[in-house]
This record gives sequence, C-alpha cells and structure tokens, in this order.
Amino acid sequence: MFKIAKERLNELYAKINGQMGLFIPVKKAGEVNYEVWREGKEVSLETLKTVKSPKNMFFPQTENMMKFKTEGKNLEIIDVRGEKRPFVLFGVKACDYKAIEVLDKVFLADPVDTYYQSRRNATTIVTLACSKPEESCFCSVFGIDATAPQGDVTTWLDGENLYWQANTEKGETLTALVKDLFAEGGEAEVEAQQTATKTIIDSLPFANLDLSKFKPENLNELFNAAEWQEMSEACLGCGTCTFVCPTCQCFDIRDFKTNEGVIRYRCWDSCMYSDFTLMAHGNSRTTQMQRFRQRFMHKLVYYPSQNDGLYSCVGCGRCVNKCPQRLNIVKVIKTLGGKDND
Repeated sequence: MFKIAKERLNELYAKINGQMGLFIPVKKAGEVNYEVWREGKEVSLETLKTVKSPKNMFFPQTENMMKFKTEGKNLEIIDVRGEKRPFVLFGVKACDYKAIEVLDKVFLADPVDTYYQSRRNATTIVTLACSKPEESCFCSVFGIDATAPQGDVTTWLDGENLYWQANTEKGETLTALVKDLFAEGGEAEVEAQQTATKTIIDSLPFANLDLSKFKPENLNELFNAAEWQEMSEACLGCGTCTFVCPTCQCFDIRDFKTNEGVIRYRCWDSCMYSDFTLMAHGNSRTTQMQRFRQRFMHKLVYYPSQNDGLYSCVGCGRCVNKCPQRLNIVKVIKTLGGKDND
C-alpha cells in the first residue's frame, strides 16, 4: 500500500492527466459531477455522491451513433466511432462501481454494445472508500462493502493522506506511472477508518432492509400486489429517479436531419414516461401505476432473476434524496417486503 499527502494531490492529478485523460468529481455551480480535470478546477473528493453517477462516462446521456448522407437513390452510412483515448475515472464510490457491473451485464452481453465497450476498455477506474456515509445510504443491504470498494485501484482518504492500493493489471500500470509521488505505508490508518465507517453503516436507518421477499418464485404475488396502486398515485412521472440512478439503462434512438445529412443518436429515456416505448399501436403500459411497478419490479425481481441474483439497485440513495414525492425504492421494499421491513 502507498500514501500521498492531501496537499500533493494536485501533483497526482497533473501527472495522471499528462499521461491520459482524467475525470474526477468537480464542484461547479454548487453541484458536484464528474468532469475532465484541469488545473484550477475545484475537485471535491469529500463529496459522498455526485449528482449524476459516473455511468455517463460509459453510457452518455446523448451519443451520436452514425450519420447518413443521401444523394438521389444512393445512401452513405458514416461510422462516427473513433478510437477512445485511455482515461482514468477517479473517486468512484463502492455503490457506483457495483452499478458499473450491472451495466456491464447489459451492454457487454451478446450482442455487445461496441459504443459502451470502447469506453469501458479505455478506462482505468480508481475507487474511493466511503468514510462518512449518509442516512440515505443502504448499499450494505446489497452486499456492498463501502469501506473496501473494488476497482483497478482502491483508495482511502482521511484528513492527512490519500492511501492507494492497486488491484488489477490496469491498476498496476497506472501505479507505475505515479509511484514516484508516493511513500509506502498506510495499512493501520486504513484499517482504523474501515472499522469506524462500518460502525456508522450498521447504524444507518435503512441498514436492515429485508430483501428476502423479492425472489423469482414470488413474482406473481409481487406483481399483483394491491399496494402498487396506492404507492403510485402520487408519482409525477418526472423521471428524476431514473436519471440519477447509476444502473438505469433505458434509451431511445432518434434521427435528426441537418443540412449535411441525418444524424442518428441515442439518449437516455425513462420507463416512468408515458411515451416510453411508444409505438404506432400505442403503449403497452398505459397507466402510471403500471410504469411505476415496472421500474421497481425490474430492479428487485426481473433483473436479479436473469443475472444470478444480482439486484439492479446498489443502495446509493440518490432516488431517496431526489424524488420530489418520496416514492423511492426504500418505500417499495418496506411496503412489499413484509413485517421485517416495518
């Protein structure tokens, strides 16, 4: 394990950025999101959760897929994909790293999404352990250890130092590029932080949520539960929960005509919208209750039943913080999960 003093972190960022791109949590207009690092930007590693998750690095909110040019009856298809420059994604929390695993199972399964794949292959992920989890956090419910996140490199931050541990070949390669900035040591400090953080996690309000009811064998019972109607009545269908969620992967594909031809692009979509998957004949889910139910059944039942029990929720708590009607996944788990969630 290695360590570097906090006051030297800009040297670390500059050295990484000199070798490859660096995306890091940056504070701008009062909000923290991942941006390209530049000297002078206000880096905020202490912020527990960025507003938007780092999935935007692999699955952008909007993305050009191809271009078309027509001349008479001739059609030219232009591939807009290019080679991705290697970059480092720095400061990813354990919940968001687990979310990338969820996305990988969607976009890297056959047929592979090459747009997503090219960005994933180009990325070295440096995770950052949590030391001050919030009341809205419940990642431990899904078996995630916020004190020891996975990744190519795992880091820990305290009042004096950043501690660094390489885990993969990519991580070792990055470590070799910056090793001259580090000193050895930090194991005792990291262990002490982990112990203190786990004590906080165990005392959080949602730490004991019971997921045992959300099994494939209970699909029909959960699907037909009368509680969906009451829970969904206040839903605005705003889609906020889906846009801040690190695992949501729904998108739409559209064509846009320009003076130079047609651009085909994809953009994030939301299963909470009334026009989601709208076709000529209409929409298969015609009420907000049906759309509300679809979102949470997918997170808690459909996805895990098809992915060896891996839930499509990582307990980051963004929806808990952002839903204007407090209709988040915690409420669903408590309402449908049985007496143990009371």
